[in-house]
This record gives sequence, C-alpha cells and structure tokens, in this order.
Amino acid sequence: MKLTTFTKLGAVGLLALAMGGCSSWDNMSHRQKSTVTGAGIGGVAGAVVTGGGILGTVGGAAIGGVIGDQVGKNR
Repeated sequence: MKLTTFTKLGAVGLLALAMGGCSSWDNMSHRQKSTVTGAGIGGVAGAVVTGGGILGTVGGAAIGGVIGDQVGKNR
C-alpha cells in the first residue's frame, strides 16, 4: 500500500493535534500518563502489524490504552 502525500500530511496533522492535547501532561496522574503512553505505543504497533490499516491502528491504540491504564493503577 502506497501512502499519498495527502495521507502523510493528514497523519502528521493528527499527531500534532494529539501532542497539543498532552499540553496538560504535568496535571495528569500517573495512571492517566500510563494510559496515554500505552495508547500511543499500541497505535504504532497496530499500524506496523497491519501495514498502516486504520482498524489495526485504532484497535492497537484501544488495547494499548487499556493495558497502560491497568499497569498505571498499580503505582
């Protein structure tokens, strides 16, 4: 699957928007930080495994967020 320039720009834009949403990182609890980190790692892993598929990326982010939340609650 070949990504177009428009797709790449859209992905960069979404990443910038997501990073802007983390501007309140200092006010977040450890569990919330773990959830966000897990979702990010899971999304990247899902995208890699499915070759950039939307469903794999979103599924990976959801699963990673749940795992991060569960790991973060133990601290």
